[in-house]
Amino acid sequence: MVETIGNPLSWGARVLGGAGQRMGDVAEGMGSDVRVSPRVHSLNMSDIGEALRLGLADMGRSRSDVLVLVMVYPLIGLALTLIAFDSAMIPLVFPMAAGFALLGPLAAVGLYEMSRQHEDGNEVSWAVALLSLKSRVFGPIMVLGLYLMGLYVVWMVVALEIYGATMGPELPKTMVGLMSNVLSTPAGWALIWIGCGVGFIFAAVVLVTSMMSFPMLVDKPVGLPVAVATSMRVAMKNPAVVAVWGAIVAGLLVLGSVPFFIGLVLVLPILGHATWHLYRKAISYD
Repeated sequence: MVETIGNPLSWGARVLGGAGQRMGDVAEGMGSDVRVSPRVHSLNMSDIGEALRLGLADMGRSRSDVLVLVMVYPLIGLALTLIAFDSAMIPLVFPMAAGFALLGPLAAVGLYEMSRQHEDGNEVSWAVALLSLKSRVFGPIMVLGLYLMGLYVVWMVVALEIYGATMGPELPKTMVGLMSNVLSTPAGWALIWIGCGVGFIFAAVVLVTSMMSFPMLVDKPVGLPVAVATSMRVAMKNPAVVAVWGAIVAGLLVLGSVPFFIGLVLVLPILGHATWHLYRKAISYD
């Protein structure tokens, strides 16, 4: 059959129709499938070690692909830090680096899909993993990602307010000056304690609401409200295990961030894959 140039109006209608269908799929993904009912299970400390072991194995099966996938996360973090060094925002360097971990669950979405496909016995690359994410998950994942980004922005504003309340309005000229002021004055130690305390609250909120919700959205059509509520149920049913897991995540992210976020290239894939396996242990479906 000879192909001809179609009517621009009919071509435009087809394009708009396809876009409308995709937007419909996205909107549909915001709701839940009533046939999918998540059940929350009890966890123990040994599950954390098993999840980390399985996460390391998943990374080993697709190491090069995983490293390419997670390069974006440390590069963005490094870029944000360099921006702070080059501007008058030196007091925000440390909260910027620490708070960037709030975006970790979003950065690991592709890793969850890779682990899911490994479970099915498929050999999968990062590109295949991302392309295989169905359009129904884009909407809820985007909304949840915007929620994390919003928390990150709020954290930065709060951190700047804490600095002003403890150290005063005058900004340090250099990083050396900032470190000297913070470590050698009572106001500096107040900044450390208050900042760490408030930062802990932000981290706890992210952990409880997103620890299981992102893997759930990748795995099943549960919808955003059900995913977040179930993640909170897991935390309430297993507070000690979730707290220990959060401490491990925070510790490894700190180690991976020094120096210049380079270690996150290894830390993030291990934690991402391990989170998937912890999700498998915590939640099943009727």
